[in-house]
Amino acid sequence: MSDLPRKAVTRTAKLAALPLGFAGRATWGLGKRIVGESAELVGRELQQRTADQLFKVLGELKGGAMKFGQALSVFESALPEEVAGPYRAALTKLQEAAPPMPTRTVHSVLAERLGEDWHELFLEFEDKPAAAASIGQVHRGVWHDGREVAVKVQYPGAGEALLSDLNQLARFSRLLGPLIPGMDIKPLIAELKDRVSEELDYGLEAQAQQAHAEEFADDPDVLVPDVVHQCDQILITEWIDGIPLSEIISDGTQEQRDRAGQLLARFLFSGPARTGLLHADPHPGNFRLLPGGPNGEDDWRLGVLDFGTVDRLPGGLPTPIGESLRMTLDGEAEAVYELLCTEGFVKESIELDPDAVLDYLLPIIEPARVDEFTFTRGWMRSQAARIADPRSPAYQLGKQLNLPPAYLLIHRVTLSTIGVLCQLGSTVRLRDELEEWLPGFALEETVAEVEEVDEEEPAAEA
Repeated sequence: MSDLPRKAVTRTAKLAALPLGFAGRATWGLGKRIVGESAELVGRELQQRTADQLFKVLGELKGGAMKFGQALSVFESALPEEVAGPYRAALTKLQEAAPPMPTRTVHSVLAERLGEDWHELFLEFEDKPAAAASIGQVHRGVWHDGREVAVKVQYPGAGEALLSDLNQLARFSRLLGPLIPGMDIKPLIAELKDRVSEELDYGLEAQAQQAHAEEFADDPDVLVPDVVHQCDQILITEWIDGIPLSEIISDGTQEQRDRAGQLLARFLFSGPARTGLLHADPHPGNFRLLPGGPNGEDDWRLGVLDFGTVDRLPGGLPTPIGESLRMTLDGEAEAVYELLCTEGFVKESIELDPDAVLDYLLPIIEPARVDEFTFTRGWMRSQAARIADPRSPAYQLGKQLNLPPAYLLIHRVTLSTIGVLCQLGSTVRLRDELEEWLPGFALEETVAEVEEVDEEEPAAEA
């Protein structure tokens, strides 16, 4: 069948070797310190070796292991540069591809789901996959009506592998925590487990993608490919060419970086307002930069792929997010604290200083305080260090805050998107996007202008 290791014992053995490897390197590190090397140098080398092994194993296994690795990879910006640098290429590769399954397995799945004469549905079909990801791989083809298509084929046994991997990773999540400062690994794994059934359901994915494709059909900035055909384990959509965001991160011009960042922020905040859905898998492998934006061929559009994980938000992003953000920018400590208590971010059993909460939040929302903000790895690292340092007031306060379940996925998607913006090094007019798309965020002058127009209209009609 597939080259995806399906036997639980095989996958478990590979994952179980990770903490053993961590322990072995810790012993090696102790030995290096005994012979006189500095703790800082040893710690840095230890983290590099650990990360190398972690992402190598996650990429080989695909399934839940790779899904977890992709979720981690967007937080690479939070790592110290001397640690992140040596394995940044491995992270980028993990975002884009994994070892493919054999051609005979692909043909077997296509025959089972589309019929023995499946090849008659295509004018062309490329056996070599164009991309391979956590639960399926994509082949390029030409549909019988002449459209170029992307054919996503789910790995046999993907569901079993997803759950097995995530259960195993959860057992040693504490050991993985130090790789991404300031990030709690356990809730991330729990959330990925909760989404397994949706991730495997190509019917739900097709519905979410088509809803976006129809809403953004005439959009000058964003392109979502139409769904062509869907059945169990198979999803066929229109093909889009373009430069993967991972390539923009590694080799793009500053113009491309800025444009990609602006469009990514726009899609993050406009998507829920326009479709009632939040694209919840914002790693670079799911985005393309396409020529031909609103200003012609020299401009760029954002192509968006993979709607396997979405958050359903019928009313758009929750209004309290915009309200609390605006009040924080206005320095309204008491009002912000009251709203956080109402929404469950502060539990009833805990009492915090509103001014301390405001001080905690202000550095995080710095990109919304200015007309435009340059996202950098250095800024991301400073935020991670501030929140992760047990000696800092921010760390102590952060431990007392609560993240309500309704906000969990929104929080992760926002953080992940910021992580990608920092990888891009984009200069983004984030406040423009918040003003237009985030409910409750409207600045005072904007609200005043709207009220003034409303008052003038009846007089004009009279």
